[in-house]
Amino acid sequence: MEDKHVDPVCRMEVTEENAACSYEHQGRTYYFCADACRDAFAQNPEQYLTRRGD
Repeated sequence: MEDKHVDPVCRMEVTEENAACSYEHQGRTYYFCADACRDAFAQNPEQYLTRRGD
C-alpha cells in the first residue's frame, strides 16, 4: 500500500510513486504534483504550512 500525501500548494493527493517531485523542508519531505507547485512552496514554505496548520 502506498503512502498518500497532499501537495501543500494545490492540495492534490499524490503518492511518493506518482509525485512529480519532492522538496525537503526542516527535515520533512513534501511531495508535489508538478514542478510549479514545488517551486512555489520553495519560495515561501511558511505560507503553505500555515494554511495547512502544519
